[in-house]
Amino acid sequence: MTKLNTTDGKIKVWDPAVRIFHWSLVTLFALAWVSAEEWDSLHRWSGYVIAGLVLFRLFWGVVGTRYARFGQFVTGPVKTMIYLKDMILLKEKPSLGHNPAGAWMIMGLLFFLLATAGSGWMLEQAAWEASEWLEEVHEALAEGMLVLIALHVAGVLWASRRHGENLILSMLHGKKKIAHDQAQENNP
Repeated sequence: MTKLNTTDGKIKVWDPAVRIFHWSLVTLFALAWVSAEEWDSLHRWSGYVIAGLVLFRLFWGVVGTRYARFGQFVTGPVKTMIYLKDMILLKEKPSLGHNPAGAWMIMGLLFFLLATAGSGWMLEQAAWEASEWLEEVHEALAEGMLVLIALHVAGVLWASRRHGENLILSMLHGKKKIAHDQAQENNP
C-alpha cells in the first residue's frame, strides 16, 4: 500500500529512473529534431540513445518500481474508454501514477519512438541508405511524434488543471499531492 508522507502531504510516485528517462527523452528528442537536417552525427547519436532509453523503459516497465510497471497503469480498452468518457463529462477521477488515457499515450509514444529510431537506423545501413520511401516513413514517424507530444502535453495540462496538481513538477520531484483514498488505482 502507498503511504502518505505526513511531513509534506505528498505521495512518492515516480522513481528517479522514470524521471531521468522522461526528461532525457524530452531533451534528446528535441536535439534529434533540431539536428535532423544540419548535424547528422548529433541526429544519429540522439536517435541511438533514444532507442536505448526506450529499451530501458520497456525493461523498467516490467521489473521497476510499483508506479513504473506497465501492469500498474496500462488498462484495457473498456476501462480506458470509460475514463475518456468521464473526461468528456468532466467527472474523471485522479489517478496515482498515470491515468488510463496517459497510459495509452505512453505506449504510443514508446512505439513511435522505437519505430522512428529503427527506421533511422535502417537508413544508416548500406541496403537502405538510398531508400526514399524509408526516409519518408522516418520523417512521417517523427512528425507523428510531434502530434503525440502535443496531445501528451495537452493531456498533462488538462489533468493538472482538473485535479489541482502540477504534473510537470511532479515529474521533476516524483511526488504527487493526492490522498490515496481520493485516487483511482489503475488495476487493469
